Amino acid sequence: MNTPSVLPEPAGTAEPAHKRLSGTAWGLALLPLLLLGLVLAYIVVTGGGLSDLAGPPVEQVKVQRITLPQPGVIQVEVVNDGPQAVTIAQVAVDGAYWTFTAEPPGVIERFGRATFTIPYPWVDAETHVVQLITSLGATIDAEIAAAVQSPRMTLDLFMRFALVGLYVGIVPIALGMLWYPLMRRMGRRAMNFILALTIGLLIYLAVGTWLDATEFAAELPIFWQGVPLVLFVAAFTLGVILAVTARRWGGTDYPLGTSYRIALGIGLHNLGEGLAIGAAFVSGQAALGVTLVLGFTLHNITEGVGIAAPLVRRNPGLKHFLLLGALAGSPAILGTWLGSFAFDPVLAVIFLGVGLGAILQVVWEVGKLVARDSAGAGDSLVNWTTLGGVVAGVAIMYFTAFLVKF
Repeated sequence: MNTPSVLPEPAGTAEPAHKRLSGTAWGLALLPLLLLGLVLAYIVVTGGGLSDLAGPPVEQVKVQRITLPQPGVIQVEVVNDGPQAVTIAQVAVDGAYWTFTAEPPGVIERFGRATFTIPYPWVDAETHVVQLITSLGATIDAEIAAAVQSPRMTLDLFMRFALVGLYVGIVPIALGMLWYPLMRRMGRRAMNFILALTIGLLIYLAVGTWLDATEFAAELPIFWQGVPLVLFVAAFTLGVILAVTARRWGGTDYPLGTSYRIALGIGLHNLGEGLAIGAAFVSGQAALGVTLVLGFTLHNITEGVGIAAPLVRRNPGLKHFLLLGALAGSPAILGTWLGSFAFDPVLAVIFLGVGLGAILQVVWEVGKLVARDSAGAGDSLVNWTTLGGVVAGVAIMYFTAFLVKF
């Protein structure tokens, strides 16, 4: 039997050693950048030959926040998100021109911020319209839907907002986890239903987080590119978590890791929920009464079920349940504080983008658990049990949301 002969490699064909770039190579790398700089400088100096077609200046200002720090005072915070500097020449409130002071005074440079203080006798619970007029006559309108004095940070108010976050975050999740002993007594098919229900809950949370993020993104200055920012942050978060979890969780720790990631995703979602509650309270648009608290409690109670579901085959102990509940629920308290005292829509968009990516990763993880259990029992992934669970999870979140939409 003939065996193929292996010819020796000709001399000189070995892989060349790594070479260091010479000065000439670096010069060739930098040449396009230098030429680009010259082109850009020429365009700036000459206007690119289009200066006579440029038209009138474009003035664009975004109102970031309106606060009522005390009776008779309105403060308006703005960002110049247009292509050039802007000067606010006049301010009108409810159709009447009014005196004002600006900090810093004068011109607002591109991407610059300014705060306008207007001594106006606003009326509690009434609607007021503020209009900023630029030096070239452009107008920027903003509305105070229901005038309410903005809260000052006091220990009493700090604790009251913490209580609101406790009601809408930690309490319902803890109540949902109380179903854990019942879930441990369920059979395989029932547990697959619960896991599929968890996927349905998370799908609804992902959609809700996306909508919340785009709502905050719409309030950002244009240069932040709010919606792409949400998508990029979510995709980056998803990629980071997938890369980290690619190093397999060992044996019995795998379900616990899944529960922690579920809790993290839910926690970031609840952070956005708290931001919305705090910001709405400051603007006088949220009646945080007993009905609203009960509505959030009922809406969020299923989140505890989703966190506990992967742990039914091995009880991790009370300590982990306490940590999971805190991870998922306490961000609602932080969000309520931030929304009330230091709201920043950029941070809100980033946090919600991270939450969206985390939730999508958890949907993938729980989906793998369902697929593995279904395959072990000889069932297909999509069957009446899993389909019914997903639909039930989405339906529960959808219909309980009726109680918290206002």
